[in-house]
Amino acid sequence: MGRRTPRRRDRRRALPDPGPPDTRPPDTRPPESRPTDAHPPESLPPDDARQPGGQDYSPEADRPLRGYLTALAAFGAYNAGWAVAIRRRGRALPERPDPRDLALTAVATFRLSRLLTKGSVTSPLRAPFTVYEGPEGPAEVSERPRQGGPTETLGELLTCPFCLSVWLASTLTAAQLLWPRLTRTTTGALTALAAADALQLAYTALESRATHPEPPPN
Repeated sequence: MGRRTPRRRDRRRALPDPGPPDTRPPDTRPPESRPTDAHPPESLPPDDARQPGGQDYSPEADRPLRGYLTALAAFGAYNAGWAVAIRRRGRALPERPDPRDLALTAVATFRLSRLLTKGSVTSPLRAPFTVYEGPEGPAEVSERPRQGGPTETLGELLTCPFCLSVWLASTLTAAQLLWPRLTRTTTGALTALAAADALQLAYTALESRATHPEPPPN
């Protein structure tokens, strides 16, 4: 009996220290929802009131969908107003558009959209909704929309010539049905302005090539 006692004492000393007792409350979640080392829990994106459809559409980017919905509703109401005005005036829709009117409307829409969204002279109209970044081209500037609220949606509209072209094309098309002579005169003037701009750029490029010729290849 005297020989076995030291061995028992050695075994007790070899046992690891259990440490302090765990005082955390028990996990009452079901096993399938508990996080594991192999599959760490994903961080949920914050709730964004600007997203009417939730974060499923753009979980990594903040998109002003509510402002876009407002812009779509405004565009629909805007065109509905034109339709009511045309109907009250008794204007009949043509069977097919005149190719000359299409050409004038297309070029006029292009030139007017560039003038309103990029022109230096029209920057005071965009200043409440945009932030100046720097010059972008001849008589044009680069701007970005102000963040937050309806100002951001209007800023995107006023800095995007493609977005504003939709509104301008609808306006010129409806105006042509109500006031055809005045509208053709306006679109003709904008078309002439676009042609003049193209000639100015072409002349500047030719002048630069003539005064600063490229060195001949070796």
